[in-house]
This record gives sequence, C-alpha cells and structure tokens, in this order.
Amino acid sequence: MVVKLDVYRLDGTPSGEKLELPAKIFGIEPNDHVIWLAVTAEEANNRQGTAKAKTRSEVRGGGRKPWKQKGRGTARAGTIRSPLWVGGGRIFGPEPRTYEKRIPQKMKQLARRSALSYRAKDAQIRLIEDFNLDAPKTKTIQDVLNALQVADQKVLLLTATGDRNIWLSGRNIPMLSIRGADSFSTRDVLGARMLLIQKSAVDKIKEVLGQ
Repeated sequence: MVVKLDVYRLDGTPSGEKLELPAKIFGIEPNDHVIWLAVTAEEANNRQGTAKAKTRSEVRGGGRKPWKQKGRGTARAGTIRSPLWVGGGRIFGPEPRTYEKRIPQKMKQLARRSALSYRAKDAQIRLIEDFNLDAPKTKTIQDVLNALQVADQKVLLLTATGDRNIWLSGRNIPMLSIRGADSFSTRDVLGARMLLIQKSAVDKIKEVLGQ
C-alpha cells in the first residue's frame, strides 16, 4: 500500500509538497499479536516491583506468648503476630521482584511498524515541516496544534533532532507527547489519536525501522 501525504506548514496550510512514506513501514498488514507482546512487555518493564508485605517473622513484636497454653477455655496462641490476628504478618505476601520481559529486536520493530501502519490506514498521520526553537515557548507549540486543528486530541509529535527546546515547550500541554523519531515505542503510537511527524523525521524512522 502506497502512503503519500501532504506536508503542512506550521500555520496549518498545505505546503504543496507531498511525501511518500515507505510501504514497508507505514503500509504493512499489522500484526496484532506482536503489538500485544510489545505493549505488555513495555508495561511490565515500567513496573517498579517494590511491593512488600511482612511475614510473621518480620513484624515487630510478638516474641512473648500472649497467654498460657491451657486453662483459659480459648484457642491457644503463641504470638500476637500470627497471620490470623489483626496486626499480624501476611501469608504469602508480595515480595520485591522484577517484572522485566524481553522480546526480540525484530519483534519490537515489527510492532512499531504495525502501529504506524494502523495510524496510516486510519488517516491519523500528518506530516509537518521541520522547525527548531531558540528557546522554550509553550505558546509556539500550542499555536501549531491549534492551526493543525488537533489541539483537542491526544497527539504524538515525532521530531528528527530531539530538540530539547521543543520538548520543554510541549511538556506542559496535557494532550501532547513528544518523542524522537529514534526513541518512540509502540505504546506511544497507539496511545495517540494523531501523529505529527516532522518531514526529516521520516528519514530517521526509515533508518531505525529499516526500509
């Protein structure tokens, strides 16, 4: 499938230039299972894995037998930190662990190509001309989103250079995420309703995902 898109100026008007996106990246048949593997792996790798509950041996106190073994007519007890007691330890509670999942690099690339192909298929990609900012200015990025009529959508902006000023300008805009063309993930693409891709970022995507 050939994907050819207009390149837009920052004021929201078409520049008259069209750019053909590589079909092997933006026009493949998406692989849903590989997308699922990539997203679940990323979410698992983002988990802290620090949940911890104390066992009966770790809870403070409980060293003395609360009452004598016989003669009270009640159940015997050896410690007030038994898991049966309020304030006692936890049976088989969570322990710190790693949730890390690894998938092959080729699968990661296929997942990203599949996600990009979904966005291209749904006409949710817009190419914009390259730009850099001399200083961080949120209003500049907000004006671009307004001009392109995407300010009310979740937007992922892919930049070619990873300009820090662009990132600083957009980080305070709730519906906007900014990533470098060499560092975005499958989850980033699927989490956005519209992809804004700088013109020169297309070449970077070709380099990373392979044409």
